[in-house]
Amino acid sequence: MDTPHLVYFSDPMCSWCYGFSPVIADIRRHFGRSLPIRLVMGGLRPGTETPMTDAAKTEIRGHWSHVAEAAHLPFDGAVLDHPGFCYDTDPAARAVVRVRRQDPELALTYLERVQRAFYAENRNVTQVETLADLATELGFDHDGFLADLESDDLKTETWSDYGTSQRAGVTGFPTLVAGPNSDGAFGVVTRGWQAGSQILAVLHAWIEGPSAGTA
Repeated sequence: MDTPHLVYFSDPMCSWCYGFSPVIADIRRHFGRSLPIRLVMGGLRPGTETPMTDAAKTEIRGHWSHVAEAAHLPFDGAVLDHPGFCYDTDPAARAVVRVRRQDPELALTYLERVQRAFYAENRNVTQVETLADLATELGFDHDGFLADLESDDLKTETWSDYGTSQRAGVTGFPTLVAGPNSDGAFGVVTRGWQAGSQILAVLHAWIEGPSAGTA
């Protein structure tokens, strides 16, 4: 993509990305299709097979409380108490990539839906059945979506996203990048959560002034 756009490195089971979801919604409302958002799955904890310990659950709920305070979003920590819960982020990321295949803009909507289901609605999005249920809300066929989630090509495509994130030097989520500028370069808008007013100000300055750069 040669025209100005954003690259959003995210993960559906990243709490700060959930906290950033209203900011992404603000960007979409303000700029619409004039500033497309390319969504890349970062790979927070793909392939995790060990159930969470009580100590790990306590620690992560502490992190979630910070996100709730900053972003003013609801959290239901009981989701971590599902029997044998493993914090494997790969199925949810794979589901987002499946939606992205069909419609990149709809993938952003689905990403937010998965985040809300996990963090606020006590729904275990490490389970493919849950992910397919959420996809049906956006018009996908349940059984077809399930079959796609287990396909080798979708798994490869999702892990390719993780590789893109690593090659880009992304070390945390959310990370938002904007470009290209007049020189064809990209710049970081934010590494980590920031309030929507700050992000929108940076983007307006970048778009409206040729001498303005990203933060």
